[in-house]
Amino acid sequence: MALTTRLDVRQAQAPVMTPQLQQAIKLLQLSNLELAAFVEAELEKNPLLEREDVLIEGDSVPKDTGTNTGDAATLTERENFGADENPLDTNYTNVWQDDPFRPAGGGAPAPRGDSDSLPGIDQTISGEVTLREHLTDQLDLSVSAAADRLIGRALIDSLDDRGFLTVAPVDMAEQLGCEVDDVERVLEILRSFEPTGVFARDLIECFALQLAERDRLDPAMQAMLTNLDYLTKHNLPGLRQACGVDEEDLADMLAELKTLNPKPAAAFDNASVEYVTADVIMRPKQGGGWEIELNNETLPRVLVNRAYYAEIIGQTSEKGDKVFVQERLQAANWLVRALDQRARTVLKVATEIIRQQDAFFRLGVAHLKPLILADIAGAVSLHESTISRVTNNKYMATPRGLFELKYFFTTAIAGTVDGETHSAESVRQRIKLLIDKESPKSVLSDDKIVKMLRGDGVEIARRTVAKYRDSLKIPSSVERRRMKRAAV
Repeated sequence: MALTTRLDVRQAQAPVMTPQLQQAIKLLQLSNLELAAFVEAELEKNPLLEREDVLIEGDSVPKDTGTNTGDAATLTERENFGADENPLDTNYTNVWQDDPFRPAGGGAPAPRGDSDSLPGIDQTISGEVTLREHLTDQLDLSVSAAADRLIGRALIDSLDDRGFLTVAPVDMAEQLGCEVDDVERVLEILRSFEPTGVFARDLIECFALQLAERDRLDPAMQAMLTNLDYLTKHNLPGLRQACGVDEEDLADMLAELKTLNPKPAAAFDNASVEYVTADVIMRPKQGGGWEIELNNETLPRVLVNRAYYAEIIGQTSEKGDKVFVQERLQAANWLVRALDQRARTVLKVATEIIRQQDAFFRLGVAHLKPLILADIAGAVSLHESTISRVTNNKYMATPRGLFELKYFFTTAIAGTVDGETHSAESVRQRIKLLIDKESPKSVLSDDKIVKMLRGDGVEIARRTVAKYRDSLKIPSSVERRRMKRAAV
């Protein structure tokens, strides 16, 4: 059989990542501050775009009906499109409907191999790290349980500019719907973070944390911290008597006191302060359920000035000028449509998260449900990559505080019954409850706890039980047996 060269023409369908579609995907993952900056730049360079100063109610956003979901929210963008205009893309044959981040025929988005998908040089340069970022990084490394991380982030957000705690643990527990002991336990972990002294309630506790870290919090130094009012009154004899030391020791103690940092967060003052604004707001409805709406203050509102377009297109005779005006009109129409689609997608995903995590909002942090991206993606008919972009840098104001959407995703532990799963946090609470109820004569080993959990329908390994027990600061069975015998 002879080998010959020939030219064939074949027709096939394949998703194409057009430039406008790539920009729509980038819009979806922007935070509200980044989106506002992007829209502001578009307003400056596109003469056909104008800011909507007066609030005009447009189409109602349909939301999935279900248990404990509220009425539809109202978007403030106005859609200025004719019936014959294509959404997002107008110069390409591939039409993307409903969700601009998936092909109309279904399937996953095409991979992005172009240079636009790669991070720019400004994204790779290390910037100033804020105190919140510094503490959150340590929290993620030190705490694995989703519920404890939620408590930790809430405590981090409650710090003032000195690094001091501004909310009492009992108030935090009431806000999050958890036990005060859980808040105190997480707070104890946070107080071991750098910079030393953060999460103190006052100056005395801040100094005590720093001295304890240096192993210098002896009774004499503790007495000095308790009687700092002598120092403010320059009553050194009274302070020396209260501490029970001589003049030389007192001088050494005062010198060491001067080395302590009264504002442990001061090192992060040079970092820019970032304020978080909620993208979605949820409120309890009378009679049960939740009212869910977009935060109108974070939604950029822009319109296409068609009157100005008609005026200048009628006075334009040059072909190049007409092409420019048409391109500006196309870009303006696309931006309004993309902003509308972004808002609808965020609202749809947030509504489904609230529906699936309803027990958390009603009962507290211990009732977090196992949740992954695929669960939300399947419920709202979007791709997992779209859910990932939506939940990144998007915040929701809830009756229990302000949370990033991605915080509601927790790992699942398989059950012994087919298809049954259990939240990692609920399993940790079961382990704690079992150990709290054990008697000194019958201390539970990790293997025994595994058997008891499997009897309750939780499929778990021994090493996982040990890991959860360590995260709860619970000693091993040998140590507990020795401690309980000594107590008896």
